[in-house]
Amino acid sequence: MVRTKPQHFRPQDRQAILTEQRRLKMARSAHAYVRGSTLRFYEWLESSAGKLLPQGPPVWICGDCHVGNLGPVANAKGSVDIAIRDLDQTVIGNPAHDLIRLGLSLATAIRGSDLPGVTTALMLKNMVEGYEEQLVKGVARKKSRDLPDPVQRILKRALKRRWHHLAEERIEDVTPTIPLGKRFWPLSAGEKREIRGIFGTKEVRKLVTCLQDRDESDNVKVLDSAYWMKGCSSLGRMRFAVLLRVGKKKRGKEDLCLFDIKEAAQAAAPRAAHADMPRDNAKRIVEGARKLSPYLGNRMLSWRFQDRAVVLRELLPQDLKLEMDRLTREGAVAAARFLASVVGKAHASQMDDKTREKWRTELGRNRSKDLDAPSWLWTSVVELVANHEAAYLEHCRLYAL
Repeated sequence: MVRTKPQHFRPQDRQAILTEQRRLKMARSAHAYVRGSTLRFYEWLESSAGKLLPQGPPVWICGDCHVGNLGPVANAKGSVDIAIRDLDQTVIGNPAHDLIRLGLSLATAIRGSDLPGVTTALMLKNMVEGYEEQLVKGVARKKSRDLPDPVQRILKRALKRRWHHLAEERIEDVTPTIPLGKRFWPLSAGEKREIRGIFGTKEVRKLVTCLQDRDESDNVKVLDSAYWMKGCSSLGRMRFAVLLRVGKKKRGKEDLCLFDIKEAAQAAAPRAAHADMPRDNAKRIVEGARKLSPYLGNRMLSWRFQDRAVVLRELLPQDLKLEMDRLTREGAVAAARFLASVVGKAHASQMDDKTREKWRTELGRNRSKDLDAPSWLWTSVVELVANHEAAYLEHCRLYAL
């Protein structure tokens, strides 16, 4: 077989290619379209239908709470939990928005699994129950052996993963280089200098060495770096992969690690009136992450890269995206209940007892005899599914033919 030389894209070519790739990625399935169309969701919220939602207590919310933004996350000490794993859209806002976005994502996954419509109704009922349980003080989350099958499988996989799994998955090799090609593109000389400078600072070196098997005095060396074409809704923003060697050669203890530098853009999610949030987008993301997903947030750092706000974090082997492409009825319902409990726990941790009880009472209103879930949630999800389905077909006609 003849190997073709990988195509290397110049910095000035990036934006056009990223836009095209984002459109093609969103055309893969209706679920992929939902993941990539955050702005459409918030345009709907600004409509008359979206403005009829209850106003929950102003807390940090994910802002883009779809299934793919939940999954196993490791902390600096090596513990792993299922949590929110992407906080690009996080703001102090209405927790009802996270519930609706999660409901839309799950409903689309159910449709993609060719399950009957009643599964969506059961899913929403269980989703609300799982969320409400976390508003009751002292209710513990399920143990790993009691998790729904889709969640249990990915958690077991996460716990078994090591550096070589991450390297083979992300950079397709365990050698200390990033292979340029379809996903990784060359950097300009200025970008390379900036990256070396960032990892030479005291604050960033402290972040790199914060894991349990590292020491603050360890050497940190940039081995390679590249522009990274990664994500879906975030495609088009500046993003870099940085390969580091950390440790002391004399002690025979050196590790390789992969860092992600991601541009922090303005959030589309509506914020609560008079919300006290950082104006810098990277600082907003890090603060929201530390409130909603401490395992992840405590491994993140806000920075500036060529006058743009960016977030730095090390990618750990245990950090995985939850995939729910083929679901059974029982699996969908159980997963919805559990994932809503993850979101509920993140929201409830920011509320006092009185606020939790008031929000729980509000969620108990407006329920029909046929469906034990708020009518606004059911109506919103049904309307959004129809809205996104039509937009997805039009998107495919425009960009996938």
